[in-house]
Amino acid sequence: MGYSHQNSKGKTYFLHSKDVELKGGRQQTIYYFAKDSRPEACDLPAGKVVIENTKTGLPFLKGK
Repeated sequence: MGYSHQNSKGKTYFLHSKDVELKGGRQQTIYYFAKDSRPEACDLPAGKVVIENTKTGLPFLKGK
């Protein structure tokens, strides 16, 4: 199922991850929130906290 976050407006978002290759050839994992749960759903990574945009209510990850 993965990690889910309910924002201040009552909407639930699910955390997903994806491995991408940057222009220099380096691999990096990106994390993003979506309204639906997809096969890429993941748990909250260690050392990260969920912050919410005060205007839109969209969650995003931030390092501790």
